[in-house]
Amino acid sequence: MEQYATIIIGSGLSGLVTAYEATKAGKKVLILDQETETNIGGQAYWSFGGLFFVNSPQQRILGIKDSFQLAHQDWEGTASFDRPEDFWPRKWASEYVKFATEEKYNYVSGLGMKFFPIVGWAERGAGSASDHGNSVPRFHITWGTGTGVVKPFVDKAYEAQEKGLLTFKFRHRVSRLLIENGVIVGVEGDILQADDKKRGEKTNRNCIGEFCFRGAHIVIASGGIGANLELVKKNWPIRLGSPPQHMVCGVPDYVDGKMIEIAEQTGAHVINKDRMWHYTEGLKNWNPIWSNHGIRILPGPSSIWLDAMGNRLPAPFFPGFDTLGTLKFTQATGYDYSWFILTQKIIKKEFALSGSEQNPDLTNKDYRLILSRLFGKAATAPVEAFKTHGDDFIVATNLEELVTKMNQKAGNELLDYNTIKKQIQDRDRQLDNKFSKDIQINYIQHTRKYLGDKLARTAKPHKILDPKNGPLIAVRLNILTRKTLGGIETNLNGQVLDAEGHVMPGLFAVGEASGFGGGGMHGYRALEGTFLGGCIFTGMKTGQYIAKQ
Repeated sequence: MEQYATIIIGSGLSGLVTAYEATKAGKKVLILDQETETNIGGQAYWSFGGLFFVNSPQQRILGIKDSFQLAHQDWEGTASFDRPEDFWPRKWASEYVKFATEEKYNYVSGLGMKFFPIVGWAERGAGSASDHGNSVPRFHITWGTGTGVVKPFVDKAYEAQEKGLLTFKFRHRVSRLLIENGVIVGVEGDILQADDKKRGEKTNRNCIGEFCFRGAHIVIASGGIGANLELVKKNWPIRLGSPPQHMVCGVPDYVDGKMIEIAEQTGAHVINKDRMWHYTEGLKNWNPIWSNHGIRILPGPSSIWLDAMGNRLPAPFFPGFDTLGTLKFTQATGYDYSWFILTQKIIKKEFALSGSEQNPDLTNKDYRLILSRLFGKAATAPVEAFKTHGDDFIVATNLEELVTKMNQKAGNELLDYNTIKKQIQDRDRQLDNKFSKDIQINYIQHTRKYLGDKLARTAKPHKILDPKNGPLIAVRLNILTRKTLGGIETNLNGQVLDAEGHVMPGLFAVGEASGFGGGGMHGYRALEGTFLGGCIFTGMKTGQYIAKQ
């Protein structure tokens, strides 16, 4: 039986960071993954690459005043910790905000990451200083998007492999944790048949053998449950209404939650299962890679948001403000979809699509395409492709035609042209003056005082029904599965705890499997840019602890 100092289950971002810290100290590490080597980097590879920083150089250049105190206030107001089991998640949250303020920027910059100079403003909140949302822009897009986040740690892994410190075994699916005298001492499982599928595509599950490995430190870095719709619906919280009947999937098929279940069966305490992070702005991918492939729109604040019956969503449920608030509102309508209505001017300025493959300018560091994104007349090529080919997009020259096509798309007659026309006309009249009573318009005018929004994220306010701003565009929005906010409970060393709060010797958890720290450091909601950062932070802390053993 092969013996290693550390065995890491999963070759995603958190596992790679853990391996980096352990091998840097000379520890021998084995990484197991049920997928092929093509999928190294896991979900993070496909991400937009947003990282949450506090008081970064980019913020200071843009005149953004940020601090640990302000960020911690925002985090606490957003997380709304209220359970006894939030003890460790709350400690992880505080440590993470401190890390994002003091150390994180230098840590990742030292590994070669660089960032787009305009800081994005995600999760703008519910309108209260003390409650949910980011008080200031904190969403830093990595040059290279998700591929740029993953690459330094992949490179470090292969360097460690060349030095004989790191061994990869792909197509190795762990099915059991080995226990001796109360200590986790190893893993066993199935060897899967080789597969030549491209990155992200569903691979086979044909077993061709078995394995058993021993290690002093076993680290679960296997991700969440986002592709396992059965588990998502099983854990769906009542506070968000009934589980959607139809959802699109924002993560590859291998994000199945199986290792979390195996850990729980072994005695690990899995907490906050009902806390999850799904989006209401999902699109069916017209060019899918994985099963039921969905893409999220990262919207600016200007689109008219209507429910399935054609009623404008109330404040603060505007695009980009309150992800779970809009999810709860949408589910309460009895329908699992909603609509954006917008103009070409809005889609050009405000629509970004989540995913490294949907942002070739930022992923490939193509300055010509970046200038086109900022100053061109059309939206980015991937957005225009969705507008042309996407099943959820409708384009029309006038509102009556648009509403007719929306009803045809939905297969019902829920939308009334005159009702929608009145709502948009009422909104448009508010632009006759520089002041208005419409909260969404007031916010748009105010937020353009921030240079980043004015340059790259928020269209100049204009009348939706004025033909010169057309054509008109409608987008059907689906529920999109994404992140697991709960997970395996851990202390600040990444050590897994049992239901009595005792350390399970030899067992660790990092990344999404640990709820990004402690079993759910986000609480009920996230501030965005904090998922990749949570993978980095938990991997770093756990790897550094293991390195000292």
